[in-house]
Amino acid sequence: MSAYDKVLAARDAKKLMSVDYISHLFSDSFFECHGDRRFSDDKAVVGGIAMLYDMPITVIGLEKGRNTKERMERNFGSAHPEGYRKALRLMKQAEKFHRPVLCFVDTSGAFCGIGAEERGQGQAIAENLMEMMTLKTPILSILIGEGGSGGALALAVADEVWMLENSVYSVISPEGCASILWKDSSKAAEAAECLKMTAKDLFDLGVIERIVREPKADNQNMFESLKLLISRTFEKNMAVSTEELLNNRYNRYRRIGNYSEISIEENN
Repeated sequence: MSAYDKVLAARDAKKLMSVDYISHLFSDSFFECHGDRRFSDDKAVVGGIAMLYDMPITVIGLEKGRNTKERMERNFGSAHPEGYRKALRLMKQAEKFHRPVLCFVDTSGAFCGIGAEERGQGQAIAENLMEMMTLKTPILSILIGEGGSGGALALAVADEVWMLENSVYSVISPEGCASILWKDSSKAAEAAECLKMTAKDLFDLGVIERIVREPKADNQNMFESLKLLISRTFEKNMAVSTEELLNNRYNRYRRIGNYSEISIEENN
């Protein structure tokens, strides 16, 4: 598959959404929490508490919805500021009780309407980035579809970031990139190749830690394998001290994008 084929696969309406992963992984143990305690309940963000085997965890997901009615209700997965504040409220609660945090990311980007900007969209995202970097409990983020710009990053500052094999993660959509660079959105496929936005590209660049096979809705064994991987990751990170956990998280992001330059004079 080409990079743009991966983009189209990530956007496929038949793909499993955050609520599907929550249902398959946690069954009836998931208890949803609502609201940001400031403005309203943003249904583009689903969050609550669940049992991972015998471990209580906090689960947060960006949800697009499946049909037209659901997508309108979920704002097509583009969260408002209150959605990110709801997520942060749940993460701070998880920190208080030392529960690990699991995030499912699937969004083309944060909502950019006037109302969202008036209510502090940029600040809400920035606060999530800052707080997640120093959250004193393990965090794992999994990109299950689109990972678009700051709207995705606001739930993807973590100890480890995983991607499904048919998911993408980028600062901009290939159509948007093509419109800016070439003034021609029809060159989206070329832009997708340049952006290095597929799971393999990002794994090779050290931006993510793991590529996960795409689970099938009718194959519970695949979900059980994913559940076991998540559990082992949390157990590993729960076993280290808080100081080491935060240092590892900080160093993870310091390593991304590192490179060195060697001049011709130095080589000679």
